[in-house]
Amino acid sequence: MPRTFFGALPGVNAPEEDASQIKLLQGKQSVIGRDEIRKAASILQEYKEGKQHLEQRLVEDEQWYKLRHWKAIRSKESKDGKAKKVEPEATSAWLFNSIINKHADAMDNYPEPVVQPRERSDEETAKQLSEVLPVIMEYNDFEQVYSDAWWSKLKHGTSVYGVFWNPDKDNGLGDIDIKELDLLKIFWEPGIMDIQKSKNLFIVELVDNDVLRSLYPQLKADPGNVVDVTKYIYDDTVDTSDKSAVVDWYYKVKSPNGKTVLQYVKFVGDTILYASENEPEYAQTGFYAHGKYPLIFDVMFPEEGTPVGFGYVAICKDPQLYIDKLSSYVLEAAMMNVKKRFFVSESANINESEFLDWTKPFVHVAGDVDQLKLREILTQPVDNSVLNILQMKIEEMKDTASNRDVNSGGTGSGVTAASAIAALQEAGNKVSRDIISASYRAYTRLADLCVELVSQFYDEGRTFRITGPNPGSYEFIEFSNEGLGEQEILDSQGAPITDELGVPYVRKPIFDIKIKAQKKNPFSRMEENERAKELFSMGFFNPEKAQEALIALDMMNFEGIDKVREQVQQGETLLNMVKDMSAQLAAINAALGIATPQGAGASVGGSVGSPAPASTPMTDGIMQSQAPLQGYAQRLAQRSTPSMNVTSNAANPGA
Repeated sequence: MPRTFFGALPGVNAPEEDASQIKLLQGKQSVIGRDEIRKAASILQEYKEGKQHLEQRLVEDEQWYKLRHWKAIRSKESKDGKAKKVEPEATSAWLFNSIINKHADAMDNYPEPVVQPRERSDEETAKQLSEVLPVIMEYNDFEQVYSDAWWSKLKHGTSVYGVFWNPDKDNGLGDIDIKELDLLKIFWEPGIMDIQKSKNLFIVELVDNDVLRSLYPQLKADPGNVVDVTKYIYDDTVDTSDKSAVVDWYYKVKSPNGKTVLQYVKFVGDTILYASENEPEYAQTGFYAHGKYPLIFDVMFPEEGTPVGFGYVAICKDPQLYIDKLSSYVLEAAMMNVKKRFFVSESANINESEFLDWTKPFVHVAGDVDQLKLREILTQPVDNSVLNILQMKIEEMKDTASNRDVNSGGTGSGVTAASAIAALQEAGNKVSRDIISASYRAYTRLADLCVELVSQFYDEGRTFRITGPNPGSYEFIEFSNEGLGEQEILDSQGAPITDELGVPYVRKPIFDIKIKAQKKNPFSRMEENERAKELFSMGFFNPEKAQEALIALDMMNFEGIDKVREQVQQGETLLNMVKDMSAQLAAINAALGIATPQGAGASVGGSVGSPAPASTPMTDGIMQSQAPLQGYAQRLAQRSTPSMNVTSNAANPGA
């Protein structure tokens, strides 16, 4: 297995491995050689030309996100040969506000995987995977990866996750790498909608030539770039002149048994750094056993004929542009009204320096000054229709982005209750829920790839710390891929089922990934607390009303309803046990001739036992031991209450 390059992408060999690799490529046994690399570079160039318009849009979207859209507009006008227009350039952040609010909605519903088995024999493995997968995500700092991916999804319409195997992790034991990748550095076959249907997939990374030469001594000269990677417009000066493009090339081929396998090549210039087809270990099985490209595309608004989509910048930049233009004219008119200007006749001998200096109380004038020689330029205030149009464009922006005031925390007049605010937010967040559901589907595919990599590479057991339900509690479990490999199919007697030649049939465990959200919104928590109080006040937790409560719960749907239903059923079971034990105790008392204490059966749903027999010293003693202390509280209160009658207390010391 090749080593990972900077922990970003798999596939870079150690220097001592490269020499043997080059010798293999020079021999007749090599499958991937320089001719194949040159052909791959030609295909890469075709793929780049196919996504040229997409790359231009990505660069412009980033400028709009950074509120630098006027610069992007001027740059586009200069390329189109249009004359540069001189106009005010006000900038507002309505588009930016829409993006950050949607990002906050996404992070409030951070996903957590739950693995469910399809067969009973896989239940224990599924339970362990449900505990191990969140730990793997935590090791990869996936919350930060998820946040970065959502910024890309909201701005550009697509985020890309990379799920790789990094053999350098855990001191050489190896583990899963999960990264958020830049769309500008990924190239696929034009015209396809599913990335898995692309004939080839390329991922390009710019690396310093000094670093490459230190890792690969055979690279004596600068390797050169097989493709120019489009760059964003940075605020900092980024020099890429001394960098070379390192290309990760994934492609699918048919194995001799007819199965589609995934192969992988890493090269720079026309020099091969690694080729899985040249390795006997992977020549037949492929680089990754799952046979899929290790990328997950999370699309917001899909487009036909491409695996990517468009985001909020694409749909909201026109309303944002008109808002900024109208705001510019309103601000300009306001400045004209504030700053006074005058018509001055040539015959008016006015000291202009004194006239423009507002700190001087006197302005000297030679001759008379009247309205004909000095007259103020009067400007009209902004018409209300312009302000109304501006407000309409702002409302259009809010509607287009599904970012009404209630989504940002604002409410209408008269709405003050927390539960009402939470209800309005939930009703207004249906677009956010739809977009988040799409990300959950991408997250499911990501978790599936993680399970596949665990199945392929977790040959040795490793220990995971699993956090318990209580704060600070945890336990350690050891996990490997023992329960994830192919298993023989057994009959009812436990014997393997075989074909006509005696070869046993095998199966590979299949798991379903379900996603549950980790609610972080305080209003959601408040709503859940209010629901719990309502259920309590209606008697849902009273064991005697368990049947009615279960019927009502079957008609409801909310987060955690299964746990509530389980608790109600446990309360009903406990009540039935108490009733049975009370009946048994009453029967024993009746057999011994002991009267059941008054009210012992009534508290659990009915009177049990027989009439009390005649009083005897034995029965009186038993009843006294079973009955509660009668009047103890009254006697304790009487003894503890001080008395002001000193004489009476002295005469009666035992009172």
